[in-house]
Amino acid sequence: MGYVSAVPVPQPRAVAATASDAAGSRRSLAAGLLLGATGATVVLLASGQTWAEGRAAVGGGSLPLSADGQEVTGLPAALAVVGLAALVAVFAVRSGARLIVAGLLALSGLGAGLSAYLGAFDSSALDEKAAQTTGDSSATIEALSHTAWPYVTAAGGLLILLAGLLALRYGKLWPTMSGRYERDGTPRPRKAARTAPDPDRPEDLWKAMDRGEDLTREA
Repeated sequence: MGYVSAVPVPQPRAVAATASDAAGSRRSLAAGLLLGATGATVVLLASGQTWAEGRAAVGGGSLPLSADGQEVTGLPAALAVVGLAALVAVFAVRSGARLIVAGLLALSGLGAGLSAYLGAFDSSALDEKAAQTTGDSSATIEALSHTAWPYVTAAGGLLILLAGLLALRYGKLWPTMSGRYERDGTPRPRKAARTAPDPDRPEDLWKAMDRGEDLTREA
């Protein structure tokens, strides 16, 4: 009487859980990349726009002045660059290092958002311009107003923060860049190990000599 070997059959729940994890990994990866790249772009672009406007008293009149985000504070743009670098570095590291980089990504977004929000109430950049324009070091800006660009910049920082939080939560499921993998994520085929030439097959000996192999060395 013959014996039938038992072949393990994947359980439907296990297969469904694996498929769900893979789908969740892809969605979180796409969302993290989109949020991080979009947030950094928004911060960099909005930082170059006019954030504050006002007037400086000159003689019997007044001179309109304005300051862009870089003049108010260069911190959001600098942190956006750090965030972009961290977003790329997330895929170059693994395990604990990935958590550290993901934390840096989240902190850069938080810092960019907070500094931009505080910049919406800052008048020092325009006060400095007023002093330079009038030649009076005690001159200050009048009729100070701020545009919506600091808040747009803060929103960009929030997007970077969300990308960092996604990386902290799902980063362990994301792929890692490696020389053994192609762009589509499939492993590169390993080269087959060369076998010793068969002494009874002259063609094998000739091929081995062409490759420069030492035929006197024992396999």
